[in-house]
Amino acid sequence: MPSRKEILASLLNEIRRLSTATVLMHQSIADHLGLNSTDHKCLDFILNREPMTAGQLAELTNLTTGAVTGVIDRLEKAGYVHRATDPKDRRRIYIQPIHEKAYADFEPLFRPISEATIQMCSRYSEQELMTILDFAARAVDLSEAETARIRSEGKKN
Repeated sequence: MPSRKEILASLLNEIRRLSTATVLMHQSIADHLGLNSTDHKCLDFILNREPMTAGQLAELTNLTTGAVTGVIDRLEKAGYVHRATDPKDRRRIYIQPIHEKAYADFEPLFRPISEATIQMCSRYSEQELMTILDFAARAVDLSEAETARIRSEGKKN
């Protein structure tokens, strides 16, 4: 039986491999749809956190407002979002996803991934799945906290 230290080293290595594989998979999806990876992941934010302003998207992604304008322009041109005026404040513009288009384009790509993940999980008990779920949720929290920490330190010169 490997030691705890060896197990943790292997786990950290597998997490790095998973991270890299995930980035490459999402880049392939973006390429397939004629998007860049930033636009693809920004669309994910828009789909899951609507309604959203360009400023909110810039804050979430740490992109400049100019860069976010470019993202929104490209997503709008591709048919994934449209700009909508807030009826209570016509100066405020919300970025609204076009769910039908996103679903039609993304579902055929993600369905096999979801099915394969469900199949992979069939080897685990409900208790093991709860442990994996807890780990995944905590890993997301850790990643978000580390992202905030690194951003707060600013760029290295």
